[in-house]
Amino acid sequence: MPMKPIIRVENLSKQFTIGEQQKSYTMLSEHLIDFAGNTIKTFSRNKTTEKNSIWALRDVNFEVMPGEVMGFIGRNGAGKSTLLKILSRITKPTKGRIELYGRVGSLLEVGTGFHPELTGRENIFLNGTILGMKHKEVAKKFDEIIDFAGIGEFLDTTVKHYSSGMYMRLAFAVAAHLETEILLVDEVLAVGDAEFQKKCLGKMNSVAKQGRTVIFVSHSMSAISQLCSKAILLKHGSIDYSGAVQPVVQKYLHDEELSEKTFDDEQVKYAAVKQIGQQIKISADYQCDKEIPIPGLGFVIYDFLGNPILGRNVMADIDINVAFQPINKKSGRVSVLINSPKLCDGKYTVSLWFGNGKEDFFHAPECLVFEVVNMTSRKHLSSLIHGSVIPECEWNFE
Repeated sequence: MPMKPIIRVENLSKQFTIGEQQKSYTMLSEHLIDFAGNTIKTFSRNKTTEKNSIWALRDVNFEVMPGEVMGFIGRNGAGKSTLLKILSRITKPTKGRIELYGRVGSLLEVGTGFHPELTGRENIFLNGTILGMKHKEVAKKFDEIIDFAGIGEFLDTTVKHYSSGMYMRLAFAVAAHLETEILLVDEVLAVGDAEFQKKCLGKMNSVAKQGRTVIFVSHSMSAISQLCSKAILLKHGSIDYSGAVQPVVQKYLHDEELSEKTFDDEQVKYAAVKQIGQQIKISADYQCDKEIPIPGLGFVIYDFLGNPILGRNVMADIDINVAFQPINKKSGRVSVLINSPKLCDGKYTVSLWFGNGKEDFFHAPECLVFEVVNMTSRKHLSSLIHGSVIPECEWNFE
C-alpha cells in the first residue's frame, strides 16, 4: 500500500485587506478543541471584494510525505511565514484545503506560544499541554530541554524579562524536544549566537533522522541545502519552482539580486559577486571622465561576523605581471575569478575599492552579499574545519 502524505495543501490562498484590522479573533480554546487528535480540517471563506487588498498566497499546492524535510525559500514578502502561520493554525486561509495528520510543533517568531507572565518552567509545560501531551510526557523531556536551552538559572524567571536570544533558545528547545509528528520552523537562525545556531542545525538534523516531518523556512541556503531533501521556491505568493533541494536553491540564487548592486553618481556603476562552481567571481562596471590605464579594482571578503577572510587588488598582480599592457579606456568591466582558497558554506559580504593606481575613485564597504553553497561535495566536511576557509593540505606520515 503506497504511503499517504502527512501534509496535503490544495489551492491554498490568503488575502489581506490593507489598512484594516480583523474584526474578530478566534479564541485559543477554540483552536485547542479543533486540534484535538489527528485533525483533518477543510477551510473555506468567501472571497473578499475589497479593492485595497493583496494576496499573500495564491493557489498553493504541495504534499509532504512522512519523514521528509521540506524547505521553503524566497524573498521577503513571498508568503513563507504566512504559509507556516496557516499550517500552525494561527491564521485562517481565505480559501483552500489543508490536511495535517499528526501533532504539530512550531517555532515561528521569537516568543510565539509563550505567556509573558509565566516562568520558563511553566511555559514548557503549557506548550506541552497545548500540543496534547500529558504532564508525564513533558516531564520526561524536561531536563533535555533545559540542558539544550542553557538557561537553567533563569528557569523560574517570568519570560517577559528574557532577552530575544533567551526566548529563541527556550522556544527552539521546546519545539524540537517535545514529541510531535510535524515540526514547523521559521528562520531559526535569525536570532542567537553562531554556536547556538550550529547547535540548532544539528538538532534539526537529528529530528529529521528520527523520522519526524519538518517544514523549514530560511534565508540561509547553506542550512536549506544541509537539512532538506526537497524545497519549494515561493514568489509573490505562488510556487515558482519545486523539486530536489539543489536545483531549487540554484534557481533562487540565480534569480536573487542581493549579490548585485547599482551605484548612482559613482565611477563604479554596477558590481556583482557570485559563485561559479568552486570559484568566486567579482566584477564591476566603471565609467570615468578620463581614460585610465589601469582599472584598479580591489576587494575584501568578510565572514558573517565581519571578520576579513581574504582580499586583493589588481595593482598587486599587475606589479608582477611584466606582460601587462595599459588599457587606457574611460569605461569597461573589470572582473576577478578567485580560484583558491575555497570558502566554507555560508554568507559573506564584500567591500570594493576602485582607482587608477594613483588615486582612489570609489570605496563601498560591505556593499555586496553572497552565499557559498556546496563548495565541497562532502556535506559533513565543514564540521571538521575551523574557520571560514577550506585549506588545501598535503599530509605526510613518517
